[in-house]
Amino acid sequence: MRTVKPTTAALTTALTAAVAGAAGIAAGRFASDAALKASPGRPLPTEPRLTVHATAAGRIALTRALASRRPGVYGLRGDGSHAVVGPLLTATPDTPHTADTVVRRLERVTHGTLEPGDKVWLTPGLHIGDPRAALGLDHADVGVPGELGVLPAWFVPAARDTWVITVHGLGATREHPMNIMDFLHSHQFPVLGLAYRGDAGAPRSPDGLNHLGETEWRDLDAAIRFAVRHGAERVVLHGWSTGATMALRAAEHSALRDRISGLVLDSPVLDWETTLRALATARRTPGALLPLAVRAAQGRTGLGGDRVQRAVDPARLRVPTLVLHGPDDAVAPWGPARRLADRRPDLVTLHTVHDAPHGAMWNADPAGYEEALRRFLTPLM
Repeated sequence: MRTVKPTTAALTTALTAAVAGAAGIAAGRFASDAALKASPGRPLPTEPRLTVHATAAGRIALTRALASRRPGVYGLRGDGSHAVVGPLLTATPDTPHTADTVVRRLERVTHGTLEPGDKVWLTPGLHIGDPRAALGLDHADVGVPGELGVLPAWFVPAARDTWVITVHGLGATREHPMNIMDFLHSHQFPVLGLAYRGDAGAPRSPDGLNHLGETEWRDLDAAIRFAVRHGAERVVLHGWSTGATMALRAAEHSALRDRISGLVLDSPVLDWETTLRALATARRTPGALLPLAVRAAQGRTGLGGDRVQRAVDPARLRVPTLVLHGPDDAVAPWGPARRLADRRPDLVTLHTVHDAPHGAMWNADPAGYEEALRRFLTPLM
């Protein structure tokens, strides 16, 4: 009996530790899913759900929140609906501001209906469908040969031999870059709007995970090859969020990097660990589990190491770069973007946008965004 009790106690302790370790691993994997399994077209956990309180001609009352009070123009998505909302309006007797609501201009309802009680969220994407249906722009549906299979893309032709290749980021689809497609078309830039691995109609990544640009950049590389093969003399890569990360990777690693004449980085994810922690925190992950989420992401995707840092090393930047970012981005902090601009003033222009969430720099100030883009692109024409 003297030997049984210690043995049993030791076994119990070992089992408890094993169970706790397994639980920690599972919790870390679940927390890392906030970034690694972000679904295209679904809200990031940082974006709050709002309630529709009332609608009237050209007006909509929404839950009062920091999100619903943002300046600018946004898409408004619900389950089965999509609309476009403009700036805050002065209250009226029909749709008054209250302690719990704000009133915004309702520009249009593009799909479904909006009823009081509907749960909705703001999105940077104003358009749904394709460039012809949404913007009246002629385009071709093309297939870009990629390493995992054919990648669907929209090609909007124009006169110049410098193409702009657009790449969306976390929580978005290739519909998001249509926000600037009219602007690019009016300046005669051909546009290739790419869908990449994990998007609807595109091949699935082998492990089903988002690698935050670390492997997805190879799909952008395929798009560069496609553009050059079809007449592009030069390309400008315009990426949002992890799409911006993909652009930096391509500029570093692509065999055709000499054809890249410029980069446009909107809300770039330059520090993947910070972004993963932000998304996991928004999922209400306890702080003690955040290191486990980072380790789980490293183990599941191979993120980390020198190759990740090399692509965002200011010393390795070789082409003119426009960074559009701001201090209110809760997903990709703009500190690294400011440091990039500070260290490479010869190549990097930073256009600061206030009161804009992740990926929505255009939405907060469309005119300012497009003017910064015009100034940047003019020497590259």
